[in-house]
Amino acid sequence: MADESSHSKTHTESQIYLSTRGGDYDLSFETVVLKGLAADGGLFLPHEIPTAVDWQDWADLSYEDIALKIFSFYISTSEIPTADLKAIIDRSYSTFRAKEVAPLVHLKDDLYLLELFHGPSYSFKDCALQFLGNLFEYFLTRKNEGKVGKDRHHLTVVGATSGDTGSAAIYGLRGKKDVSVAILHPKGRVSPIQEAQMTACIDANVYNLAVKGTFDDCQDIVKTLFGDPETNKDLKLGAVNSINFSRILAQIVYYFKSYFALAKQSETFKVGDTVRFVVPTGNFGDILAGYFAVRMGLPVDRLVIATNENDILDRFWKTGRYEKHAVPAKEAEGGLEVDGVKAHADGVKETLSPAMDILVSSNFERLLWFLAYEFAATVGMDDEFNKKHAGQEVNAWLRDLKVKGGFGPVYKDVLSSARRTFESERVSDEQTVETMKQFYDAVGYVLDPHTAVGVTAAVRSIERADDGVPHISLSTAHPAKFAGAVELALKDNDKFSFDKVLPEEFVALEKKPRRVADVDNDWKAVRDLVRQQVEKELSS
Repeated sequence: MADESSHSKTHTESQIYLSTRGGDYDLSFETVVLKGLAADGGLFLPHEIPTAVDWQDWADLSYEDIALKIFSFYISTSEIPTADLKAIIDRSYSTFRAKEVAPLVHLKDDLYLLELFHGPSYSFKDCALQFLGNLFEYFLTRKNEGKVGKDRHHLTVVGATSGDTGSAAIYGLRGKKDVSVAILHPKGRVSPIQEAQMTACIDANVYNLAVKGTFDDCQDIVKTLFGDPETNKDLKLGAVNSINFSRILAQIVYYFKSYFALAKQSETFKVGDTVRFVVPTGNFGDILAGYFAVRMGLPVDRLVIATNENDILDRFWKTGRYEKHAVPAKEAEGGLEVDGVKAHADGVKETLSPAMDILVSSNFERLLWFLAYEFAATVGMDDEFNKKHAGQEVNAWLRDLKVKGGFGPVYKDVLSSARRTFESERVSDEQTVETMKQFYDAVGYVLDPHTAVGVTAAVRSIERADDGVPHISLSTAHPAKFAGAVELALKDNDKFSFDKVLPEEFVALEKKPRRVADVDNDWKAVRDLVRQQVEKELSS
């Protein structure tokens, strides 16, 4: 079902979008950014992934200039002229503390770490959410040109967080015109520093809602709000969670940039050689961006998925089955309350890397669509058939996931296709702590627990990969954001002092005033509170 007029003269196939569940085709980038989630419940994808034939020519470009090259493949100049897109990009990354945005650090031997925590909230999510905030502002400014008062289009961004997404979204959207942002977090179940980062923001367009429930309750409320036509109509909802395709798009950039940084740092690696990327992931968004980079032409030997003990992704790659494995209450207990481990629903294993504690990976649906599309293409029918079949297959799989708690095993060809690009690892809390100790002892580097999951997987991958294949492991957050796990791992080391890694901004947060509203675990209560706050904001 086409939502808009034909884009054939102004857009390439990689600049128009569809839903993974087959209900929408021919959507513009602007529609995809502002809607976030498709009307049929699916996630948005471009009709095709483009090939960057000249990618090697980008080797000496800045982070911002590589972003412009990549984004231009997915955004038509008829929607955002090149000069405007460049201005949005430059504004988005001017907020980062590191000039190169995402520095590449050599840990030891063939192992490198990509530091993605130099943005305003000290999380990798800033790389996408700074860009998304400026996109929202750009589209709304254009929509509202010459309009005043209630005639203006006002977007209400609603998101759920167990910590990092909330602060990154707030830092990306605070003070933006014609945008309100309401972030739901589970009351008393996020780390103190994460709570402080969110609630110390007192901009008029930011609402922090502490829900009396779990992170999954928050996420369910957000999904219900998006699924309610009346709420959507009244509040014009927008999404910031990783379901918004612009987040995936923004994350493609650092795969290319780090590849070129490696070629500059290493005496043995040159542009054109293959590399492995290792990505700690829960919702599959960060590593999906790597899949796009591979499909665009970046020479990657493997993308290595690193999960913690919530290992639905690892089990899929091992067995071809995608199944929820709820853990009994007593067995689920673990992790550290000070780091926000209590955010999640019953059945999720509590770990030292709580941002990856999930039962189901929401972004995995996008990869499933590509796998189903590739499988359909072997039949020899036309592209329209392949896309339709992929949507039907994804619908069937996700229906089984909802009704039966899982699906699979998938066809052997589908699993083989997944294994051509990806490998997977499962990392326990014990192994996470051991890695944090080892790398501090060996090279003096302090890893946050999520990053340590990735580094653990990288060490294993190096052992089985061909000799000399460099590994770039992606970091996720500054270690100070998960102080409990860092203290647990390094407390016996006389050389370690947490003062060395604690940013001044975090100390100052404790003294700032807070603004947060408590709300019951009820989507209607949340809807009413958000509606009241938006009306109050717009009338002031």
